[in-house]
Amino acid sequence: MKLNKDKWIKVDFKNIVICVDHHSKNPIAEGYNKYVGLENINGETLKIEGYGNVTDGTTFSKVFTEGDVLFGKRRAYLKKVAIADFNGICSSDILVFRPKVEFLNAKLLPFYVLSNDFINYAVKTSSGSLSPRTRWKDLANYEILLPPLEEQKQIVALFQSIETAIEAVEGQERKVKDLSKKLIDGLVNDKPTFGKMFERKNINLVNYGEVTEKIMRKIDPVKYGIERIVAGEHMETDDLKIRNWGILGKYCLGPAFHVLFTPGDILYGSRRTYLRKVALADFEGVCANTTYVIRAKEEILLQNYLKHIMLSDRFTQYSISVSKGSTNPYINWKDLDNFSLYLPDISTQKEIVDVLDRILDIIEQLKQQKTTLKNLKQKLLSDILG
Repeated sequence: MKLNKDKWIKVDFKNIVICVDHHSKNPIAEGYNKYVGLENINGETLKIEGYGNVTDGTTFSKVFTEGDVLFGKRRAYLKKVAIADFNGICSSDILVFRPKVEFLNAKLLPFYVLSNDFINYAVKTSSGSLSPRTRWKDLANYEILLPPLEEQKQIVALFQSIETAIEAVEGQERKVKDLSKKLIDGLVNDKPTFGKMFERKNINLVNYGEVTEKIMRKIDPVKYGIERIVAGEHMETDDLKIRNWGILGKYCLGPAFHVLFTPGDILYGSRRTYLRKVALADFEGVCANTTYVIRAKEEILLQNYLKHIMLSDRFTQYSISVSKGSTNPYINWKDLDNFSLYLPDISTQKEIVDVLDRILDIIEQLKQQKTTLKNLKQKLLSDILG
């Protein structure tokens, strides 16, 4: 693709984009059935991920139409950008952008908004400490280099090809995860299955409390020299790897963050267990006492077998059923004791773990491919549109 930037012109954002600020006084009567909040926007995919029903009640009134670009003005660094694929109403914390098509290809607009340059400008012009927001009056003056319409078509085709590649990898990842989930759920059935690896003579019915123990090593992380802190927000749903953490001195360390974990320990979020936050630590750190540090009794149960079991639907449903509290349900360690499962012998567990861990490796490779494609997209956004 050959681009001649000498022919590009510098323009303000307001010259090529309209910020729609139309509000509906009666959304239902005007035919708007769906509403969108910030939680429904996923900048990674440029898609609206779910919506609410207006008939269920909402205070939102700002109107958007199919093809508009929705941008979360609150905490702009979260990159809440999506292309609307239906008509609806949205939160006042969402800016609705519509291109002036005589100047700007409609399909190029979301990529301008998603670029690091635009996001950094939005962050820079935001005000407020707890929940910083940017404003249209500031974004309107953001300067961009605008290519001729013919070159815009070429740029759109490039970015759409990358988006297609990302979607293909995501599709593969979903299929492999579905396979993994099906296999894991089979392990904890009343009649466990995993191909032909289970033989009734080699399995025993056990309770969770008999084969696991909670590790409670209370330390002073400063004196101990710990750097990494793991809280609930650092653990992702259905992901056994800890990918984010806080750093001592840069993170608000409360008195609860004093439980040591070491490589090989399983961390389990005891609050809102439906979020399925289970991780196998591969570094040393501290967590709060609401994150359980768990070890299997490996003469009976392999640690690597346990991590998979704890992601099964049956384990999750059991933990939900014995949790306490309504708004922020939590589970006591002892409440897990009576979860029962059939365990094969250690040699069979090793074979099963080998298969499941290989599937995890495939998922990790797909994640890396996806990350590479997303990094490529951001680099090209900066190189071409920056």
